[in-house]
Amino acid sequence: MKIAIDGMGGDNAPVAVIEGVIQALKEYDNVELYITGPTEIINSELAKYTYPKERITVVDAREIILPSEHPAMALRKKKDASIVKALNLVKEGTCDGIISGGSTGAFLAGCTLIVGRIKGVERPALAPLMPGRRGNFMIVDVGANVDCKPSFLVQFAKMGKIYYQKIFGVKNPSIGLINIGEEEEKGNELTKATFKLLKEEKGLNFKGNIEPREIPTGDTNILVSDGFVGNTALKMYEGAASSILGIIKDEVINSSIISKLGIALLKPVLKNLLKKFDYKEYGGAPFLGVDGICIKAHGSSDAKAFKNAIKQTKIFYENNVLEDIKNEFSIEK
Repeated sequence: MKIAIDGMGGDNAPVAVIEGVIQALKEYDNVELYITGPTEIINSELAKYTYPKERITVVDAREIILPSEHPAMALRKKKDASIVKALNLVKEGTCDGIISGGSTGAFLAGCTLIVGRIKGVERPALAPLMPGRRGNFMIVDVGANVDCKPSFLVQFAKMGKIYYQKIFGVKNPSIGLINIGEEEEKGNELTKATFKLLKEEKGLNFKGNIEPREIPTGDTNILVSDGFVGNTALKMYEGAASSILGIIKDEVINSSIISKLGIALLKPVLKNLLKKFDYKEYGGAPFLGVDGICIKAHGSSDAKAFKNAIKQTKIFYENNVLEDIKNEFSIEK
């Protein structure tokens, strides 16, 4: 497959991007990468490594869209931006997918306006994988759509189901609606109407409302919500995980010698815990519902994160997730 990489997207670009690309080429076969950015800068970074040159194409792009810029306006004005060039490679069919660690707003707007929505999909949704106590789960949506209709959330559930079952091999993944209470009548007009639709929808393993305190268990595979609630849940979860890990680190530093000996015995457990909550292990979040494989990498991604984002894109492609989503909505129509 061919993947477009926004070479200037992210806090650590282009250094981390190029290093991640090189790691991916060593680990994954049958992948060709198109890197967008100023040719001289990208080539200067590539010159630090030995790699199969026939598997990398550099596409010159002289501009960068900053997170502070208005997404739609920047996309129109900066036609030569690295993210715009990468998106156009997918639109024109040169590449099968795109990865960017740049401006989230520009990426989401570009995926919708340039790559385009799948026919029948009302709103695409950002769907990151999250670590849970008893397994990974995903939240759909975490910020692409702040204001939603009930029908949007039903589509989020359908797209999430396809992605989850194809990537993890789960035949009938469980689906929950993030809400302030378990009872059907709880919540606002959106959640109450959505509950009814999800309950009546055939083919969905709907488990009902999921309270925020139940999210981290991982008992429910797919959690649906509007982008405002989803983004709040995501950031709260990330902040809580970071705080807990920080508290553990502080306790280790300030503990007694005897306690440190005990902690040393728990080192493998703590190491595994850190790995579970490391965003670099997940690569990025798929933007489901657009007519291309679009993966949003974390803004502070390092080389490992970009390498895993390439892995995630490859798995998306090899499991025909995009085609299955298209088929689902063509059947609806």
